[in-house]
Amino acid sequence: MTNHSETTGNVDDGDIGGAGAHGGGREGAAASVGGRDGTVGGPHAEHQVTLRTPGELADALPYLLGYRPEDSIVLVALHDRDGRGRFGGRARLGIPALDDDWPSVAGQLAHGLVKGSERRGSHPESMVAFLCQDPKDGESGRQVMERLRPLAQLLRTACGALDVPVIEALCVSDGRFWSYCCPSERCCPPDGTSMGMPGTSVLAAAATYAGLQVRGTLKELRARLSPWETAGVREQETALDAVSMALIPRILDDESRAEVADRTLDLARLVMRRLAAVAPVVGTLTADRRDDEALAHDEAATLILGLQDRTTRDRAAAWMEGDEAGPALRLWRALARRCVGSYGEHAAAPLTLAGWVAWSSGDELEAREALAMALGADSGYLFARLLHQACNEGLDPEAIRRCLRGEGSDRPEAETPGSPPASDSAGGVEGVTGHAQTRSPRPATRRRRKPRSPESGPGRHPAGKGAGRPGTRSAVGGGGRPVSAADGEPAMEGPTRNGCDAGDTAPSRRESGRRGKGRGDT
Repeated sequence: MTNHSETTGNVDDGDIGGAGAHGGGREGAAASVGGRDGTVGGPHAEHQVTLRTPGELADALPYLLGYRPEDSIVLVALHDRDGRGRFGGRARLGIPALDDDWPSVAGQLAHGLVKGSERRGSHPESMVAFLCQDPKDGESGRQVMERLRPLAQLLRTACGALDVPVIEALCVSDGRFWSYCCPSERCCPPDGTSMGMPGTSVLAAAATYAGLQVRGTLKELRARLSPWETAGVREQETALDAVSMALIPRILDDESRAEVADRTLDLARLVMRRLAAVAPVVGTLTADRRDDEALAHDEAATLILGLQDRTTRDRAAAWMEGDEAGPALRLWRALARRCVGSYGEHAAAPLTLAGWVAWSSGDELEAREALAMALGADSGYLFARLLHQACNEGLDPEAIRRCLRGEGSDRPEAETPGSPPASDSAGGVEGVTGHAQTRSPRPATRRRRKPRSPESGPGRHPAGKGAGRPGTRSAVGGGGRPVSAADGEPAMEGPTRNGCDAGDTAPSRRESGRRGKGRGDT
């Protein structure tokens, strides 16, 4: 239910309830704020708000998602309760630029949301659809509405085919909204209806009372996790090149891998203490700039390269709660911003860690977005894929937290962190999150492949960029991630040794992901 660079909401029920439609035969609908979701809800008592008009529905959308959507298709499931609708799952995808893609996107969104609700034992009674896009190239909001009308009809048809009628479909553009379902110009004028001032509705007041906040837009959230586009890019990439030449051979060497892991984690702890000690500032942009200033280029490069080792990454994932969670999340964000230039694929590790810590801390919005961005950086990154699926399905992260706590306390002192695994069974956090997968567990197997020379196959390189190391991709200058000479798979993604094996298989090459796709590939 994601195109990797986008975010989907939960497909479970009860975070925020309510919806109504004009002339829909309902008395109104009860909307509740203060549910269990850490972003949209929270630990507050539930406050019921009745929504009766399209305007109230349009105003409610940011509170359903936790942010103000842009260029978005949003579907919200409704479940009948005493003659009133209650919001259940919601899902979002970006509006495709090509209208040829609209039918498949409409079908994907409707099918995913309905089937996700059914897996939780509740078939939606109806849907509310939103199309959100601001005018482009001099067009008006009304022209946007007319241009997107076929997409609205495709959504209604796709939901209807699943026996879930769309009782309201709204277009939100340029501060106004239009209904695709209401034929009355008296109720819904052709030029649309003004949205009014943000935060002035009854629902906004109830959300404020419940302690909830709307974060702005996804663009602003992504900016906290996206690579730099500043004058420091060249200097950071130079540091990554230099560290990669020194560090990657040591990570690939069995004798030195443990020492690299320990030094990477020691440096991460040092930077986290540094971040925790700086004075707080107001505003996310200012805070991120402050964190960037606290992290040197060579430190960032060392941490980014060191976290490509799966064992090191799993140990770093244990900084997920208490006083460690905040500084860790700030560090992972800062490292994701430093994966510049040809090192975009390396962002999968810090983005996945950021998503995991956010999810563990109750912030499902940032968790879903960070994990989707990790999959955009590397579509085959198994840990990100499993966490993303588990988070979207509303699973409890406590099982993973227990595993990581146990791994830290049960690790024998004689065991060398970062050492190669004793067996090929999939353990670690990927083994636990394997519960989110639909396939049944089976014995772990890994195929061994003959070493590939640099001149043969798709992995070959020009002279001077890893040409002398069979089976490796460019580890010098090209930003490539190291690959095992034995089977061509990423050496960093091998199984770890710990006591958290959930019986899942070690990922095959298809499951572990082919490397080489750039950031944003889907």
